Amino acid sequence: MKKLLFLMTLLCSVVLSAKEYELLSPDGKLSVHISAGERLLWSVTRGDNLLIAPSEASLKLTDGTVYGSGTKFRKALRRSVDQVVQVQNFKRSEVRDSFNELTLAAKNFDLIFRAYDDGVAYRFVTKSSVTVEGETAEFVFPENYRIWTSYVKEPGTFDKQFFSSFENIYDDIKISQWDSERLAFMPLTIRTDAGVTMCITETDLLNYPGMYLHNGNASTALKGVFAAVPDEIEQGGHNMLQGLVKTRKPFIYHGECGENLPWRIVAVVEKEYALADNDLVYRLSKPSEGDFSWVRPGKVAWDWWNDWNIYGVDFRAGINNDTYKYYIDFASANGIEYVILDEGWAVNLKADLLDVIPEIDLPMLCSYAKSKGVGLVLWAGYWAFNRNMEEVCRHYSQMGIVGWKIDFMDRDDQDMVAFYEKAARTAAKYRQFVDFHGAFKPAGLTRTWPNVLNFEGVAGMEQMKWAPDDYDMVKYDVTIPFTRLVAGPADYTQGAMRNASKSNYKAVWSEPMSQGTRCRQLAQYVIYDAPFTMLCDSPSNYMKEKECTGFISEVPTVWDETIALDGKIGEYVLIARRKAGKWYIAGLTDWNAREVTVDLSQFVSGAKEETMVLWKDGINADRAACDYKRVEMNIQDSIAVSMAPGGGFVIVVDRDAIK
Repeated sequence: MKKLLFLMTLLCSVVLSAKEYELLSPDGKLSVHISAGERLLWSVTRGDNLLIAPSEASLKLTDGTVYGSGTKFRKALRRSVDQVVQVQNFKRSEVRDSFNELTLAAKNFDLIFRAYDDGVAYRFVTKSSVTVEGETAEFVFPENYRIWTSYVKEPGTFDKQFFSSFENIYDDIKISQWDSERLAFMPLTIRTDAGVTMCITETDLLNYPGMYLHNGNASTALKGVFAAVPDEIEQGGHNMLQGLVKTRKPFIYHGECGENLPWRIVAVVEKEYALADNDLVYRLSKPSEGDFSWVRPGKVAWDWWNDWNIYGVDFRAGINNDTYKYYIDFASANGIEYVILDEGWAVNLKADLLDVIPEIDLPMLCSYAKSKGVGLVLWAGYWAFNRNMEEVCRHYSQMGIVGWKIDFMDRDDQDMVAFYEKAARTAAKYRQFVDFHGAFKPAGLTRTWPNVLNFEGVAGMEQMKWAPDDYDMVKYDVTIPFTRLVAGPADYTQGAMRNASKSNYKAVWSEPMSQGTRCRQLAQYVIYDAPFTMLCDSPSNYMKEKECTGFISEVPTVWDETIALDGKIGEYVLIARRKAGKWYIAGLTDWNAREVTVDLSQFVSGAKEETMVLWKDGINADRAACDYKRVEMNIQDSIAVSMAPGGGFVIVVDRDAIK
């Protein structure tokens, strides 16, 4: 009640003549209050708890016009939607989309609010050509809540921080402890004192700069920060494959006609583990148009992480035809859909994807892969792909290349965001899919363009090639299901067959290892969303570990149903996923050994005569991290599973086999 009185007092003090609106979620528990006066303020309550205090939302145009604050809206339109949407290449086969909506209509723009049972969102819609000098996007919290934030890795001026790979660990701090000189990229997760957990992100980001968050005065308010539109861009950076912004224009966005700007999202859950199953980003993104039934998700044998380090062969391993034929043979023998040629197949420093090194015969490899039932995917640096995108996609599509891993964008200003959709559209024209690396977080494009199967924007397994001994990948692993993965799929690139306990981990470039146990690697194929999933290790290592390779080969990459079972940010997570009649129930823990009891009753439907499979940490996995057990046991309604430090588990129940 004190929080509500605080809200009422604050509103009365600043908007005495404002027009007031209220929007409730379908279940009536979440309430969005909008006050349209001298400032356009919105706030969110859940029951008696104020979650977000009055926060400003407005756009300032270069001619001085302000959209939002000070606007007298002509009318308020309301509607309610409750529908089930069939979806593609996602963590469930259908999505329940149920919300109440309020549109505040003005002459030149609309401001739309939506309330769901598990979150709220708002967006601006322009009706004509505009140039936006800046956007005010505030998130003011009534108390000094605990947050999990991921700063841009390299400090410096904001303009320097706008050049980012969007990969960093999460700081667990109070809002007021924010480093005032640092920007953070989204998603950002907040836990309130009342036990409610929230996550801030955005979606339907198609032709507008991505939003960073900042707190510059040790307050409890976060504000959006946006990169200005580039003016002068110079080729440079990694192997001359990046676009380096030298100067910027005095505005963040220009649109020639009316356009839907991105949704600002606040997911809200009572049980924090429910964030691991939140799909607001998908629900709020633009639906796809056209036929994408040709898009085939799956797993891919990856070369770069294992440094092309195969052995027991009579040829020199490296970026050459014999090595890739070996990868193709491995993929074919194990039901792996794809093989990728990562960096190195095109001549270095030329940024020309039509100039292939002499050691690689791509037409021959495409023909060989096709004969083995394997698709080939090519890595491409941003600058090289963007310079002649249409020609490159057409040329390699005709050759038989089925997809692209596009890397080193490392920006999210308007120009770069627009590149993502252009790349997706062009690739789709030639029936090719895309995996974005050096990329900002997913923000709806995987729904709008279903041939976009994955995004990086995650500090994944590649970090293990160079991270210092004290780098805590294990804690990061059990943080991202409640932070980064709320935004969508992540190309984390799991599957290491060399596994290390906390004291044994060392960074090794050519023979890298993971932190945590072998079962942790297996569980990540279930826990992490990734329609296009990499096998990071060497085919030679997988062939020595046939039991684990068999599991990885058969685990799905897209699902019919997903249920978050339990978890705590930075500590542990349990998720169940179903494909057809088979359930996979998996868990991860931090560096603390942990026993969890898993209720299996809803997954086994009471049948007790058949068996299920449990993959679990071995008794010595705390020091010999590769130690694991695969156990077949009778179906049961509940099971206690022990996880070693940095461990994990997977339970597989095939209900189709239950009579």
